[in-house]
Amino acid sequence: MSEAIKVSVQNGIGSISFNRPEKLNSLSTDLVEALTEALQTLDKNADVKVVLLSGEGKSYCAGGDLETIMQFTKPSDIASYLHKAINLTRMILNMEKYVISAVHGYAAGAGFSLALASDFIVADRSAKFGLSFVNLGVIPDLGLMKLLSERVPLAIAKEWIVSGKIIGMEEAKNWGIVNKVVEGDLLQEASEFAQVILKGPPISNKYVKKMLNHSVHLPWETFLEQEVTVQAHLLATEDIQEGLNAFLEKRAPEFKGI
Repeated sequence: MSEAIKVSVQNGIGSISFNRPEKLNSLSTDLVEALTEALQTLDKNADVKVVLLSGEGKSYCAGGDLETIMQFTKPSDIASYLHKAINLTRMILNMEKYVISAVHGYAAGAGFSLALASDFIVADRSAKFGLSFVNLGVIPDLGLMKLLSERVPLAIAKEWIVSGKIIGMEEAKNWGIVNKVVEGDLLQEASEFAQVILKGPPISNKYVKKMLNHSVHLPWETFLEQEVTVQAHLLATEDIQEGLNAFLEKRAPEFKGI
């Protein structure tokens, strides 16, 4: 595994930490490739229920690595880099495991995209979300425009993008971008935030993520039919019986994902 990231698995949480602190964890080719491999590996790991993304040093991720990008001399080389980077957004959205981004310092540009693609954002008071693309004369990438416009009104998304907005913690929380603001140890509190997922029913949790992430693209009737199919499947699992027994016995359920 590349030194561009750090990976560990403990108590059901697969942790990935971006490890280019001297470059504010900007997305070099090495980091993109290592993160792609790590996400694939953790998504296949049966011991991992939640994936936690974070950054070493002063920031979560400052976006694309300009030194890497400026080395490319042909549009095809730039497109190849972008396709690999954009696939990170696709993977986070489509993987079965829930992804939590623990953000401190800057989540800027493509770093903001990765945070928005995550299912939840837990951030400390130092967190800032940056949209400085306009200052470089380019558009937001890694799906940021779509991800942002699904969180905030379209006019607000446009305003933030054309002005190169830096969004502070209070504004991010008020607009629903951040799930939890942390006062203490960020990684510890992000791990505690993950406990509700770890204790929940794995099969239905998987379907909730998939259905919510794709509901905007589905016609209403198609979604309802999908809902019936999934619910019928879940009602035939052992977990539903455990849930019912726990309710009747007035105890916390112990779901096994079967």
